[in-house]
Amino acid sequence: MGTHLPSTEFDGTAVDDQRETDAEAVMGEPPAQMVQLLGPDGKLGFDPVFTDYASKLTPDVLRGLYADMAAIRRFDVEATALQRQGQLALWVPLTGQEAAQIGSGRASLPQDYIFPTYREHGVALTRNVDLAELLRQFRGVSNGGWNPKDTNFHLYTLVLAAQTLHAVGYAMGIQRDQKLASTSAAGASEAGPDAAVIAYFGDGASSEGDVHESMVFASSYNAPVVFFCQNNHWAISVPTAVQTRVPLSNRAKGYGFPGIRVDGNDVIAVHAVTEWALEHARQGKGPVLIEAFTYRVGAHTTADDPTKYRPAAEEEAWRAKDPLVRLEKYLRAEGMADEAFFAKVKADGDELAAYVRRTTHDLETPDIRTAFANTYAEAHPLVAEELAWFEEYSAGFAGEEPAEEPARQAVTAQASPKAGH
Repeated sequence: MGTHLPSTEFDGTAVDDQRETDAEAVMGEPPAQMVQLLGPDGKLGFDPVFTDYASKLTPDVLRGLYADMAAIRRFDVEATALQRQGQLALWVPLTGQEAAQIGSGRASLPQDYIFPTYREHGVALTRNVDLAELLRQFRGVSNGGWNPKDTNFHLYTLVLAAQTLHAVGYAMGIQRDQKLASTSAAGASEAGPDAAVIAYFGDGASSEGDVHESMVFASSYNAPVVFFCQNNHWAISVPTAVQTRVPLSNRAKGYGFPGIRVDGNDVIAVHAVTEWALEHARQGKGPVLIEAFTYRVGAHTTADDPTKYRPAAEEEAWRAKDPLVRLEKYLRAEGMADEAFFAKVKADGDELAAYVRRTTHDLETPDIRTAFANTYAEAHPLVAEELAWFEEYSAGFAGEEPAEEPARQAVTAQASPKAGH
């Protein structure tokens, strides 16, 4: 197996790669080199930089990476079923991207702060987010579902690419906190470990101006942030080849920091590259862009039908590069895992699915009146007026006046002193 494989060697069946190669020739750019350590055949290769990082992964860690990927795939299947059964309003599948998420998430340290989009369920798992809590937002009973302070994993961002701006701002804040702490002996002794930030986004989001602005600021201020782009080849129905004339990792050159393309279905390579990038950022060397070259096997969301815009042969070609299968081949070949291990992984996945299903069914829909009470920190007469209209409207369906709710009482009480304003 070669190292730093060109993308055309990695996926010779896709038309997009030929378009990309043609575009690189037009622009005078060589084909993007790709870091790959574990190939689809389950054999481990060599890389002059990243093999050293991969060599630190013990058999226990490798088994853990496989268990994580299997668990999050089982969770994804269950969440999709829950949406189809009407238990969730929407679901955003991740199948096919397990290695990109688990590998990068496990490479981060507890003090690192992560800004996800809305598909990083695998990263959430690595940050100990309760996956049942994660579903609260997709059921429509919460604006978030978990407290980011508990895990350093931010709430999902549904506004495309907005989290990249937040991530750079947070990273610049880390810089300033560390600088202030270093100005005094007391501050230095109280300062925590060096930290970095990871900002996740997709190939579609890379076309947003927010990403460009984020990278400008990150480069200008040498911010400790890693931009992690999961290039899953499709921004809903738009292929990557339509969005960019050069590999996405090459864009980092224009901002003056390193860009690396990694085989996003190779969990070992993803872990190694992300570990290196985070170290680079924590050491004050500035930002890094990682392009995880992977594939969204399923739909963009459960409201999408990928058969309308991409050929089945493309999907099948990528299924042959399945991240779980290749790691399983390696673990078996090296004698690191036996049938008992894989049976336990499956049982644990089924147990997780049962827990998530049970917890989701038990979720209660909050009283909509709480939304009126939480609109402003202080009373507002217009909110009280809107609540009164809602109560009257609701009563028309019930055939009787609704009972006085605590939230209604709170809004009314708050609004009364300021009714004349």
